Amino acid sequence: MNFPFYIARRYLFSKKKHNAINIISGISVCGVALATLALVCTLSVFNGFQDMVASFFTAFDPQLKITVREGKVFDAQDERIRAVCALPEVEVFTETLEENAMVQYKDRQAMVVLKGVEDNFEELTAIDSILYGAGEFVLHDSIVNYGVMGVELVATLGTGLEFVDPLQVYLPKRNAKVNMANPGASFNRDYLYSPGVVFVVNQQEYDGKYILTSLDFLRQLLDYTTEVSAMELKLKSNVNTSSVQSKIENILGDDFVVQNRYQQQADVFRIMEIEKLISYLFLTFILMIACFNVIGSLSMLILDKKDDVVTLRSLGASDKLISRIFLFEGRLISLFGAISGIVLGLILCFIQQKFGIISLGGGGGTFVVDAYPVSVHAWDVVLIFITVLAVGFLSVWYPVRYLSKRLL
Repeated sequence: MNFPFYIARRYLFSKKKHNAINIISGISVCGVALATLALVCTLSVFNGFQDMVASFFTAFDPQLKITVREGKVFDAQDERIRAVCALPEVEVFTETLEENAMVQYKDRQAMVVLKGVEDNFEELTAIDSILYGAGEFVLHDSIVNYGVMGVELVATLGTGLEFVDPLQVYLPKRNAKVNMANPGASFNRDYLYSPGVVFVVNQQEYDGKYILTSLDFLRQLLDYTTEVSAMELKLKSNVNTSSVQSKIENILGDDFVVQNRYQQQADVFRIMEIEKLISYLFLTFILMIACFNVIGSLSMLILDKKDDVVTLRSLGASDKLISRIFLFEGRLISLFGAISGIVLGLILCFIQQKFGIISLGGGGGTFVVDAYPVSVHAWDVVLIFITVLAVGFLSVWYPVRYLSKRLL
């Protein structure tokens, strides 16, 4: 066994001449452990929120989305697009078309995003899981077209779940100048009816702006034939999304952009990653402050073990070897603090995940979830362990060398 490590381990667990040194050593370990626990719990909560937000978008956004790099629409009959849809890895594909529009219900108006989709949109996404109401997800029948609105938009327009009066939809005519004498002639107008359901994504971007309707209905309003805004894909369950995405990019070339779910909501997840990084840096700074306890503990230990140092020197120990003993002592404090903090943090995360003991507050359905969501990622645990050891080891290296020369 390494001799300095053996002596350092004995010093850590043995009783000191002054009981205060044992207490301070214990406080040092607890300080590092608490900072480590805070890192584990905080990063896990951020992961929980990120996974929760991702689950919201999963119900509405496709697994892969193909859009044109320049312009708003492209021809869905393009040979490259058809080649992608024919890939064996693709389970479901649907054509979609989006356009800004103005809608009016009685005396209320709102600017919305109309999204025209095909009838197999239910197969592409988990839209059924976010629908509320007594009706069903239907886009059209032989007589009328239907519009499935977000819950916030329903509240804005005051339509209710099942409105009887039609929702008027206005879209400017393409390539037409505004007729100042008769402005209404510059717009295409049509009507949408309620299917008796609304969707709730819990994201204002969707709930307050989007209306899902028939692709043919929106094409007719825009005077399009085969044009689409995007081609949305669902892959088979046994394929790797990243590899299929790369394969599709190679087929389509530079004219198209292929995005997965995270890339479709890049801004949202980037903000969450920045918040997580700031929290990590802030808690690492607190960890550095906690390591000052380790320096204080080592200072007192060096004074307490002066007689032992004299004995070791008499036995031929060099100053370098003696310094290494106290260096190992500081590292052991950091190591035990890191391990105990991680273990306690994981236990607390498990309890929170299982029982939700720490609530968000508010109650009564104020928030989407009642308790803080938690998701422990293995890479985060490894990063925290490396961070604690690195900060702990570096924080004791210079002080030990300095104190050994001054106090011994």
